[in-house]
Amino acid sequence: MTGRDLAALPKAHLHLHFTGSMRLRTLRELAAERSIRLPRSLTDDEALSVEPTRRGWFRFQRQYDTARAVVDSEAAMRRIVREAAEDDAAEGSGRLELQVDPTSYAPFVGGITPALEIVLDEAERAERATGVSLGIVVAASRTRHPLDARTLARLAVRHAGRVVGFGLSNDERRGATAEFAGAFRIAREAGLLSVPHGGELLGPMHVAQVVDHLGPHRLGHGVRSAEDPALLERIVAAGIGLEVCPASNAALGVVAAPELVPLRALLDAGAQVALGADDPLLFGSRLVDQYRIARAMGIDDAGLAALAASSIRLSAAPAAVQERLLAGVREWLSGPVPPLPPGGPGRTAER
Repeated sequence: MTGRDLAALPKAHLHLHFTGSMRLRTLRELAAERSIRLPRSLTDDEALSVEPTRRGWFRFQRQYDTARAVVDSEAAMRRIVREAAEDDAAEGSGRLELQVDPTSYAPFVGGITPALEIVLDEAERAERATGVSLGIVVAASRTRHPLDARTLARLAVRHAGRVVGFGLSNDERRGATAEFAGAFRIAREAGLLSVPHGGELLGPMHVAQVVDHLGPHRLGHGVRSAEDPALLERIVAAGIGLEVCPASNAALGVVAAPELVPLRALLDAGAQVALGADDPLLFGSRLVDQYRIARAMGIDDAGLAALAASSIRLSAAPAAVQERLLAGVREWLSGPVPPLPPGGPGRTAER
């Protein structure tokens, strides 16, 4: 299916992890500077593909940890933030909400507070340089004690403004969701968005637990809610957004192929959806690729524009930024559809 240029469609990127946003070239350069030998599986330009089991998650996490090992300085952290903003700008993303757990980088820069402040400072610089509005989501990990999550929530609250949300990531099968409720209460009461992961590796029962205990404004993934119409109806009625990442769902074995993510079922039920790339470094696809996947599902330009508008409205971007981006979406949709490239519909100008 051909259509308008997806890189020119204004959009918001609401599900992108800090280390996972790293360019492959940057990973290679940082590793070479540190004499770190990277496994071929991390540098072969092939997307990660694992089974949806604990063993599969271990393989994914090992790759992620290997990449994170090169991020051991303020300069490396700043470079990742700057390049994430540059890459989003090139894809038409006018709003980026980058998710980071400062705990991972704290040992190299003097603690979790300096680690977060480096990210926040560079986000401000990158916003001025690229024109991409940047917000930061502080994320706790399910693999750590819930009291650690409370510490991060309080840190996030102290930096509310540039920090716009509080998340919970890592393997959904780890930790007891209810035990993280206190951390999310701290964040919500200070006006931060609650944006935990849920409904990727585990099904509707776990999604319901996340909704009950963490009071999400948005769910990271949430695609498994499509398996329970009553739960999905509840999510829609509550106005909870879903950050859907088709390529990563396929890479982690949630579905057999990106096009099999139940995106259309979610949309038909009235869900608010924002497409996200999750970890482009490992999954081999960025934000525009997720819109191409949606197009391959048969979603036309009007539907893609609606997805982009939904991502903007679900963001914590200032009102003026949202209005500007939404105007751009309307302009994109009102513009002409480019002609088919030479060779007919089997080839598109985007490739």
